[in-house]
Amino acid sequence: MKRPTITDIAQRAGVTKAAVSFALNGQPGVSAATRERILAIAEEIGFQPSSAARALTVGKAGVLGLVIDRPARTLGIEPFFMQLISGIQADLAAHQVTLQFTMTEDPDAEIELYRQWWAQRRVDGVFIVDLQVDDRRIPVIEKMRMPAVVVGTPRGAGSLPAIWQDDRAAVEVVVRYLAEQGHRRIARVGGRSTYWHSVLRRDAFEAAAAIAGLTAFSVEADYTAEHAAHATVSLLGSAEPPTAILYDSDVMAAAGLGMAQRMGASVPGGVSIISWDDSALCELMHPALTALQRDIAGTGTTAARVLREMVAGGHPESVAEALPALQARASSGSAVPSELPLPGRTRRTA
Repeated sequence: MKRPTITDIAQRAGVTKAAVSFALNGQPGVSAATRERILAIAEEIGFQPSSAARALTVGKAGVLGLVIDRPARTLGIEPFFMQLISGIQADLAAHQVTLQFTMTEDPDAEIELYRQWWAQRRVDGVFIVDLQVDDRRIPVIEKMRMPAVVVGTPRGAGSLPAIWQDDRAAVEVVVRYLAEQGHRRIARVGGRSTYWHSVLRRDAFEAAAAIAGLTAFSVEADYTAEHAAHATVSLLGSAEPPTAILYDSDVMAAAGLGMAQRMGASVPGGVSIISWDDSALCELMHPALTALQRDIAGTGTTAARVLREMVAGGHPESVAEALPALQARASSGSAVPSELPLPGRTRRTA
């Protein structure tokens, strides 16, 4: 079925297309009676102006963009992004703003997409996620003067406002908990060191452990279950395995838990498992995963509000999230010797 156009309205109302445009956009140039007739016809035939036409007329598309540079299969199992998007959408829907969402697997393609969107007036601004060290997107967006909000640390956000969490403080919560539980050798399975949040968490983890007198080390992964499982095998199969492991996502923590159990390690008797982000997945695992609880949907809602303020001409400041709270569950506890020797490693005796 053909989509109704301004031409259709003009023909039915017996006026020019210019008159229809004036009426639909509340501009002078038509009488009150003509405006009323045009609006009635538009409603009757189900006319809706396109975002491109609206952008040309009023200077705004009524659309905000989000590009996530992750493989589709990886994104499909990431509760973090689903919660973030739900928060963004909750705010935008309440203000009649559309979310334009897509994925890329190439930073250059992502940057080119921003250029196209802005040149074609398809979006009024964008959300930037997965902030990278020396992120090439930031100077491009600043040069275009396109409104944008970074979900990540202000340290890499340039002149853009950021919605961020204090990674150092969150890490200190976890390390302090493990120290109180008697752990003395701990490990972290983190994301790629190209991401700001991975670097900040790695440095904070090692610094907090040193202050607490613990031995700590980090292993880099890529947020996939496969890499997390491989890292777990390496850690638990070493000559001096950690008694606790912190994973940078719930997906990685779930994979680590499963691999530890397959290797014969008791959880938490042999090794405590902790997830950085909490989700329904953490509660469904057996044993349920200890995790850092934060309002990820709330972060999305805040990011949407800040970006709308920028689009409206405001100059909002960066916003710090509330400090995450550690939700202790059955996957973590006091440090005790492993109940079972792991493959390739002989239990040490006193």
